[in-house]
Amino acid sequence: ELRERAGHLKRQAARTRDALEQMMVRGDTFRGDELHDLFKHPVVAPMLKRLVLISAHEPAELEAGTQPILGFPVEAGKALQDHAGKLEPVRANEALRIAHPHDLLQTGAWHDWQRDCFERERVQPFKQIFRELYVLTASERGERETRRYAGHQVNPSQALALFGQRGWLADWEGGGVYRTFHEARLTAWVGFLFTWGTPAEVEGETIEEVCFSPAEEYSPVPLDEVPPRLFSEAMRDLDLVVSVAHRGGVDPEASASTIEMRQALASELCRLLCLDNVTFKESRAFIKGTRGEYTLHLGSGNVHRYPGAALFVVPVHAQHRGRLFLPFADDDPKTAEVMSKLLLFARDDEINDPKILEQLR
Repeated sequence: ELRERAGHLKRQAARTRDALEQMMVRGDTFRGDELHDLFKHPVVAPMLKRLVLISAHEPAELEAGTQPILGFPVEAGKALQDHAGKLEPVRANEALRIAHPHDLLQTGAWHDWQRDCFERERVQPFKQIFRELYVLTASERGERETRRYAGHQVNPSQALALFGQRGWLADWEGGGVYRTFHEARLTAWVGFLFTWGTPAEVEGETIEEVCFSPAEEYSPVPLDEVPPRLFSEAMRDLDLVVSVAHRGGVDPEASASTIEMRQALASELCRLLCLDNVTFKESRAFIKGTRGEYTLHLGSGNVHRYPGAALFVVPVHAQHRGRLFLPFADDDPKTAEVMSKLLLFARDDEINDPKILEQLR
């Protein structure tokens, strides 16, 4: 009976985690008194207290020079605590929602929230503070479609499975897949190059454009009018599909968003451990050790000794679990591997492994 109960609680926790993530994506709001009630729930409360909440006021509703309140809920949801430890009381009728990375970007203190997450070792139920964020580029402003992933070929069955997990549906008659954000009454469309019945069909499906239209109709709106939160989430889903289901068989861990997230983690790790011999450029970490200089690819985890000799370092993923702090609940062995290799070669004078020492000599 205890095992059955434990299994039921695990499934309930998984559903709750997914529901909270979707609340963040949709921008669902709740009042301060409802937050107090949620803190009485034994499954919801432990997750909610590790997420940043923000007041749901529109910019026009705020007084000039004021910022929306945001922070981790404390004191059973009666106050929000920001990254500096400042407390803001939550009124019973205060409208709140789960903050999206775009909200943190707007405050200009996103890096401070990441630093606080590291210093306090907060493990979030899903990626929030370290979530990948996608914003409009200068060339996309004023346009009705984006082609930042145009030309990428993906395996159809694998791509559809990934799209389906993120709430997308296929419309092959329309030549693509779509996801409707019902609260905003917007539909995101991913178009594919029509190749059925041609020799190009065997090469996989080729992504063309991404656009947004009002629900139940297809008339693309300017990208500037799409809520930044929804645009980012649609691009995040597409980036996942392109990196994992790519026809060319590229490293599924080497997408640009994943590398940026790992660079932020590695930067905070070096700061906390006072490692001043590590620098970052694009997708690589450059390490000046005692025994030599090294480059570490943040996507694949491959290590080269400068000027280019590859080092063969076999990861044992099970050893990383529980030993390296990651600020989100996702059990990502590749990220743990990259962080452990960074520490290993930043302190290469402490290496005792004979196989690695033999290569360094």
